[in-house]
Amino acid sequence: MQEDHQDVYQGLAGDPSTGADIPGPPWILGHRGVPLEAPENTLSGLRLALDGGLDGIEYDLRACGSGEAVLMHDATLHRTTDSRARLRDLTLPELFGIDAGSWFGRRFRGESVPLLDEALELLTPRGRLPMHMIEIKEAGLVQEVHERLQSADPALDYRIASFLREVVLEARDLGMPTMLLAEEAHEADRRFVRDERITAHGLGPGGWDNEAGRADWGSTERWGWSIDRPEHLLAACREPYFAFNTNQPYRALAVRALTRLAPEDRGAYPLSVPTLPIEPSQLSAAERERGEWFGEWQPAVWIRNPFPFAVEVRATVVFPSGAFELQDLPRILELEPGEERSVAFRLRGGARGPGRDPLFAALFRWKAGLGRDEIVPGGQLLLDAPLERVRTAVADGLARRLWMLREHPAFPAASLNLRRQGRELIVQLEDVRGLVDPHVVVKLAGETVRGGRGVRLRLPAEFDRRSEGTPFTCGIEARRDDQPVLLRWAGGLPSGVGQGVPGRLLPLSTA
Repeated sequence: MQEDHQDVYQGLAGDPSTGADIPGPPWILGHRGVPLEAPENTLSGLRLALDGGLDGIEYDLRACGSGEAVLMHDATLHRTTDSRARLRDLTLPELFGIDAGSWFGRRFRGESVPLLDEALELLTPRGRLPMHMIEIKEAGLVQEVHERLQSADPALDYRIASFLREVVLEARDLGMPTMLLAEEAHEADRRFVRDERITAHGLGPGGWDNEAGRADWGSTERWGWSIDRPEHLLAACREPYFAFNTNQPYRALAVRALTRLAPEDRGAYPLSVPTLPIEPSQLSAAERERGEWFGEWQPAVWIRNPFPFAVEVRATVVFPSGAFELQDLPRILELEPGEERSVAFRLRGGARGPGRDPLFAALFRWKAGLGRDEIVPGGQLLLDAPLERVRTAVADGLARRLWMLREHPAFPAASLNLRRQGRELIVQLEDVRGLVDPHVVVKLAGETVRGGRGVRLRLPAEFDRRSEGTPFTCGIEARRDDQPVLLRWAGGLPSGVGQGVPGRLLPLSTA
């Protein structure tokens, strides 16, 4: 059972100001609900997003075997339900008997796969209609979605979104507001949305931060999807985007409030946190028996006052998962406008495998008084930043062995072989004793590739110039005792939130 993130924050701050009472733009929507606190694409998750003060909800649509539109991201059910069937193989009556909540937590047992009609009927706690971002994952659904929306409240504010151009064009032709989705901005997409009169363009984290993204997009609404990291949220709220969805609703609301409370501040995010390097091979045998995603660190976090008035800051670390020992925190600081100070502490602990990382949290409080130009009412704002546990590997012409984590005592020792060949990266099975039908899965720079005994990937064009490395993880998908297993080298696998962050692949020149 995952710990409730909101309860953690309320325990820290009592009744923190999250910015839920500050309206957009940017408008903030829950990505598939609140997938860190409730099963994704369920009514419980969507309601929780609205109860938390978000402006709207984003969810995915696919067709079941009898043709109805239901909320589901994947084409198969095994990741988010108790069924291993393909969605297309089940009729709507058969789908009603499937549990879409127990995999996440016992209190969600019996949660059903929702219909589009059920999502469209949701209201905010104040009885208002939320904004809907409806992502259509496949062709053939637009007409049914149009009919359902024709029966909905005419005041409903929504966008029909898809990575598929044919879906976007069909929805536009039916008079619906549309959104083309992509990873990052490209000139070809800019011309497409302009020439085809597409309402909005939605990009992934940092996707607008290139030459094409900074060009003139005319009246096209700028949206973002999965905007979670503090620096990406800050950019989205300062620009601002028209709207975005997020897996971190409380952080997103707080950052929106920050940009309203300190509108002239153009500095970096007020919390500058380091990554926590992790290397299981450095653990003792006794420590590895407890679990390999452990470590001991002495990080230092820089806290900056972005406000034009003095603040008191209460700093601590909260732990959404895992077992940790914390020393030298919490700490109370007094910061003048623009002042920055470092806070060092000790942290030890972890878990058997990658999951949600510790969060450095800082509660900014200020008393009513005179700011630079006006009377400032008293208030508070809780900001956080993840202390990400990161594993590293080096892309070299020589073969390097990557040991998979033993996240369960019954898991066998298993390894992959990693080597670089010019502009390509080769990952191959090495030691896979005890595994049946093993195959390689690799995630590099956000793209997931599956192969048989090995995969060959093209390295990003800027790979050798990225001293901080490129996001990378890998694993072995197989069967053991007639059950599917995934052995991972680091976080980022499988897809979905709460799986930890990917490691980093470094060029030899910066290792």
